[in-house]
Amino acid sequence: MKVIFMKDVKGQGKKGQVKEVSEGYAANFLLPRGLVRPATDGNVKTLENQAAAEQRKKDNEKEEAQNLANKLNELTLNMKAKAGEGGRLFGAITSKQIAETLASVQGIVIDKRKIELSEPIRHLGVIQVIVKLHTEVKATLKVQVTEE
Repeated sequence: MKVIFMKDVKGQGKKGQVKEVSEGYAANFLLPRGLVRPATDGNVKTLENQAAAEQRKKDNEKEEAQNLANKLNELTLNMKAKAGEGGRLFGAITSKQIAETLASVQGIVIDKRKIELSEPIRHLGVIQVIVKLHTEVKATLKVQVTEE
């Protein structure tokens, strides 16, 4: 019996896969638990439509991330901090502070976990910060730290 898997079934198939399984296994185990649907023409067509809609959604998310990346690449974020001799900061500027400043000054809301800082900023000057917006899209934000 040909079936469409609605959920991953260990040892049998992944979600969205169309596969041939034995009649008894499908009727007694898979169908009652809602793990599969019979692979009729209508169900296969519905599956294809869902896959196409999901692909469009992913493409839109990537396009939005790319537009935001272009905006961030051109942007220089100015931040002020107290500094001592030699341009060394009292304390540090973290990804959380960068995200908050970006939201308040530019109106761009980005999760602090998407801002990749190997370590907090501890000196004055312009620092290149990588922002991961999507699995395939990264932006480089310039953060200019000046003395208060």
